[in-house]
Amino acid sequence: MKNLLLIVAALSLLVSEWTLAQPYHIVIKNGHVIDPKNNVDAVMDVAILDGKIAKVAKNIDATGARQVVNAKGLYVTPGIIDIHTHVFFGTNMDQTYSNGPNALPPDGFTFRNGVTTIVDAGCSGWRDFETFKKQTIDASQTRVLALLNIVGSGMRGGKFEQNIEDMDAKATAEMAKKYPEQVVGIKLAHFNGYDWTPTDRAVEAGKLADKPVMIDFGGSKPTLSIEELFLKRLRPGDIFTHCFGQLATREPILDVTTNKLKPFVWEAQKKGIIFDVGYGGISFAFSQAIPALKSGFYPNTISTDIHTGSMNNAMKDMLNVMSKFMAMGMDLKSVIKASTWSPAQAIKRPELGHLTEGAEADVALLDVVDGKFAVRDTGYFGFFDYTGHKIEGKQKLACEMTIRKGRIVYDLNGIAEPIVVRQRPQ
Repeated sequence: MKNLLLIVAALSLLVSEWTLAQPYHIVIKNGHVIDPKNNVDAVMDVAILDGKIAKVAKNIDATGARQVVNAKGLYVTPGIIDIHTHVFFGTNMDQTYSNGPNALPPDGFTFRNGVTTIVDAGCSGWRDFETFKKQTIDASQTRVLALLNIVGSGMRGGKFEQNIEDMDAKATAEMAKKYPEQVVGIKLAHFNGYDWTPTDRAVEAGKLADKPVMIDFGGSKPTLSIEELFLKRLRPGDIFTHCFGQLATREPILDVTTNKLKPFVWEAQKKGIIFDVGYGGISFAFSQAIPALKSGFYPNTISTDIHTGSMNNAMKDMLNVMSKFMAMGMDLKSVIKASTWSPAQAIKRPELGHLTEGAEADVALLDVVDGKFAVRDTGYFGFFDYTGHKIEGKQKLACEMTIRKGRIVYDLNGIAEPIVVRQRPQ
């Protein structure tokens, strides 16, 4: 028996040594790694094995690696996380974002922007989440998470989203608890009226499910008080999206008469309220964002609110929004943090948004393109908002490669060696 145990131990040691000696699947060489969680901001190599980050260090030996990526001159970051998207696409033409035509198939816009994780922001409610899970979440290569709409029938538009009777906190929380891996929070959106009931029911669902709440304040005249929302209704960790919006039916965070941030906004951010960009179609204005950033107020998270309308207007895509914040004076490292580690924390998924050894290998390789390569050799890139206001930026982000779960899913210029073209099963 003793001899048998010795043999088993010896075999285990051999297997262990063989495993350790396996060549890496991918080695990314000579890229500038920015990993805010681990405070890495330097030229380093990244090795990937079995879908995980195996090592982040200088001069990793790539001998025998299945693929080697020359990332010289590029930034290597965690896969980007967009926590405000609309992807419950379908063919019910009268249902807007809930199994309807206004939402988008995730894989069509994510990987080409370095995005590996998205959060659908309230397209489905407890009544139709399982349909959304089956036809979108389970069928996508992108990691798709969800904020459940407090409206049971989701984001169907019109009278459905105004139906307070369908805002069932208990049923919403129960569905969230049934699918803890996919549902990361609760969403309130598009309600029009001077009424706190929708907000209170969303927060109640968040409490019951132990999940954060994202608030899109819809609209009302007179406007509901965002000071009351931040300091009396929401909890630390709850999310205020469209934070740089300036519409007549919503109170803005910046006083338009003085061009200064309202004092209680600083207090709210200190309290722990998450300020999310949620760019969208008409929910971002430079008139709010530029003075706010100049005063030192940065959004906690950068997100797109991407849908069929916003993607073809001023918003465009995640990298365009990130580039706008660079043009407004936000440094690259802060932009990367607000697009990776900070959103991972906001949705309580701390296993995401970083390049720690052992973490799932979601990686983006980004290029910072200089303005001299802009169209017509102007020396700058033009960024505009829905009001027509335009600013100039000397740099713009572009995605060279995206790696999801340790596999190259997007390679713009064929920088992997050798190139492996994956055929996805139909």
